[in-house]
Amino acid sequence: MKRNKIELLETFLSLYISHHTVLNSTQEENSPYIVLDVRNAPSAIKKDKILGSIEIPAKDLKSQLDTLDKSKTYVVYDWTGGTILGKEALLILLSAGFEAYELSGALEGWKGMNLPIEEL
Repeated sequence: MKRNKIELLETFLSLYISHHTVLNSTQEENSPYIVLDVRNAPSAIKKDKILGSIEIPAKDLKSQLDTLDKSKTYVVYDWTGGTILGKEALLILLSAGFEAYELSGALEGWKGMNLPIEEL
């Protein structure tokens, strides 16, 4: 039973990537990461996003897969880690053969650490 719990936790954690890993890499010229804002809300409600992120709402992601570069690793984020849009987007990307992660802590965690954002 203990081994099953450990395996489950290892799998769960493998779906996430840390803020600093993403931030440090996206500041490099040839970053392997592309950050996707998958929130299903208009800009007037979102008001801001992670600096340099691309907005593709989760509800539109399946229809946009052919516009994405399979040589890149996608990092998706939603409002908070407790919401499901990031997880839905991650499932779509992984099922389509992309390398992808959900941003640990989501936008709420990014902003809580005072990391770069941009207004919409």
